[in-house]
Amino acid sequence: MIILILTVAVIGLFLPAKYSVERSVVINAAPEKVHKYVGDLNKWNEWAPWKEEDPSMVVTLGEKTSGVGASQSWVGDSGTGALTITESSPDNGISYDLLFDGGTYECTGSIKYYRMEDGDTRVTWAMSGDMGKSLASGYFALLMDTMVGNMFEKRLKNLKYAVEKGS
Repeated sequence: MIILILTVAVIGLFLPAKYSVERSVVINAAPEKVHKYVGDLNKWNEWAPWKEEDPSMVVTLGEKTSGVGASQSWVGDSGTGALTITESSPDNGISYDLLFDGGTYECTGSIKYYRMEDGDTRVTWAMSGDMGKSLASGYFALLMDTMVGNMFEKRLKNLKYAVEKGS
């Protein structure tokens, strides 16, 4: 049993701690219309209701809710976090910095728009970061694509529905 524990620990030390997650959806709308939902944090609850994963979550919007410098923070049973938009363009999308657990974990993310020839928009949500160096960080990094990727897929479907119905 001790050999198994040591083996798992040693393997964990050599696993990459960096991760990258990306998912896309095609929305039947121009990038500017998509941006009305993505570029304004007030609209995120219409398509990205994080309370589905953590009903205890309380989201607090910053003084600024759209454009560069817009921010939100949250607390819940699943932890704490903060998001700040660092780039915002109705044609290209947003980029943001994300902090989890009081800044213990930092990552960057983006929701980018790509205008397609038929007038639709491909929206790609991406996030990348580094879990740090610990015995478990490599294992957590391996799980990020599945855990976060599934959330991105669900939220992108919600975004598609919200934008296309024009709520």
